[in-house]
Amino acid sequence: MKVFLHLFLSDFSGMTRLVYILLLMVICCSCKEFRFEKDKERIEALNQMQQTDIDFSNRSKEAGMKKAFLEYIQEEGVLLRPHRMPITGASAIDYLSSINDSSLILTWAPEGGNVSRSADMGYTYGVYTLTIKDSAYKGTYVTIWQKQADGTWKFVLDTGNEGIGK
Repeated sequence: MKVFLHLFLSDFSGMTRLVYILLLMVICCSCKEFRFEKDKERIEALNQMQQTDIDFSNRSKEAGMKKAFLEYIQEEGVLLRPHRMPITGASAIDYLSSINDSSLILTWAPEGGNVSRSADMGYTYGVYTLTIKDSAYKGTYVTIWQKQADGTWKFVLDTGNEGIGK
């Protein structure tokens, strides 16, 4: 890089060199500012997405798992469930609608996540707790989210694994 700059700038007068150096500095600073704004946008999107995941869990606790999932699934969303083929779109909505969740409470908390550079898609993961009568079971989950045209987040894929125990 040093050699390239030396060869490039050696053919120009002092004033021309100064103009090129200033132009290069302006370009570099602009890129850094753009990147900073993009990073700020991504951090904000990540915070919104994680808050949506928390709100989703709270809704599940208050109104029931079925109602919460039906409110937060994107219309082409996918559910991955044990011992089943992937359940997609309208079939996922039908599957959720058929669940009798009157005897269980499902809650979870995101422990981490990330968003795309464009800040319109991302994922959260964490630990869930399924309470049935007097027993609580824990497992892990991951949810993939997509930002909707109205600025809200809906999940496009949801899956969980049993196995952490009580």
